[in-house]
Amino acid sequence: MDSMEDHLDTLTPVLRISQLDAFELDRALEQLIWSQFAQCFQCFKPGLLTNFEPELRAFLQFLLWRFTIYSQNATVGQALLNIRYKNDLSQGQKYKPMSKRQKLWYALFAIGGKWLQERAHDLFSNRSPESVIHKFKYSITFITGLLRVAGLLNFLIFLQRGRFATFPERLLGIRAVFCRPQGVRQVGFEYMNRELLWHGFAEFLIFLLPLINTRKLKVVVSSWFLPVGHLHHNDGTLSIHCKECAICGDWPTMPHIIGCKHVFLLLLYSK
Repeated sequence: MDSMEDHLDTLTPVLRISQLDAFELDRALEQLIWSQFAQCFQCFKPGLLTNFEPELRAFLQFLLWRFTIYSQNATVGQALLNIRYKNDLSQGQKYKPMSKRQKLWYALFAIGGKWLQERAHDLFSNRSPESVIHKFKYSITFITGLLRVAGLLNFLIFLQRGRFATFPERLLGIRAVFCRPQGVRQVGFEYMNRELLWHGFAEFLIFLLPLINTRKLKVVVSSWFLPVGHLHHNDGTLSIHCKECAICGDWPTMPHIIGCKHVFLLLLYSK
């Protein structure tokens, strides 16, 4: 275990796509937990959780933080991708986990920030413009705008350097590293290429089939196996093969019959 941690910094850096995939997995997990939690109250009065939804979401996120970041130094998405957080403020090459202070500040940024963003409208609405709380709203709005700009700049730097995917990570000095050495993976793309080929072919058929007149195609194919060259145009038997209307001699558009073997146009049939 110690040898693994000693060589942790000498490994290949965590890919940018792996760090972003970990965040997507965490968001999907939070949404799944909330949907399962909301289903427990589906038999109750509608809108029962609406007034307390930000607090309930914050409580569920706190439970996730307690059993992931606080205890294992990694989120669920990071654990699935063999990633965990490292205290980047520590001096030396040996792996050092996040300090308790970093974990608490991380929870404040991740959970408290989302709660304040969802609850800010309710906290500052119905307040007089001259009240201190209403004036405090502008300060929070200004700080939120600065944090979003800082997050955008941090993300651009992350795309260039591949470290500190979020602004709180850079501010707290925590960096994503691999838990164990990564081996060279031999990835074969034969299956993927075959799937892409079949998916493209299926989409082409879905686009093409509605454009084909199957009824007319069926008549044409049946005429190949039912030759009518020996029939005369004046004996009326040509209509038996659905080639001509028995009255006008034209191609039978929307053909109809009246009990005999002759075929008639819809307009002539209605008359």
